[in-house]
Amino acid sequence: EVQLVESGGGLVQAGGSLRVSCATSGFSFDDFSIAWFRQAPGKGREAVCISSSDGSTYYEISVKGRFTVSKDNTKKMVYLQMKDLRPEDSAIYYCAADRWYSGRTDETEFGNWGQGTQVTVSS
Repeated sequence: EVQLVESGGGLVQAGGSLRVSCATSGFSFDDFSIAWFRQAPGKGREAVCISSSDGSTYYEISVKGRFTVSKDNTKKMVYLQMKDLRPEDSAIYYCAADRWYSGRTDETEFGNWGQGTQVTVSS
């Protein structure tokens, strides 16, 4: 069974940094693509970054150069390091994974989700 558990969210001032983590189990990083999505109040869920099992990585244009995804195969952890945070980055951040990711950034590409962790950036 695929399980994803996010942690590390919190309140940070604009310009600050934060790292959110996703503890994974039930699958291999070699076979699954992993993504970070976020959802702000009143908005849809958008892909922040997607680390594909083929080695490619997608970043949403507003986070390019500020956010970095990494994976620790030994610990089965996925991290999203965020720097130069802005108030518009405030959202619930979700970790997602799927074996059959086909390349689109739509949330329907991913069938396995964590519960989310809240990130709030104050101005």
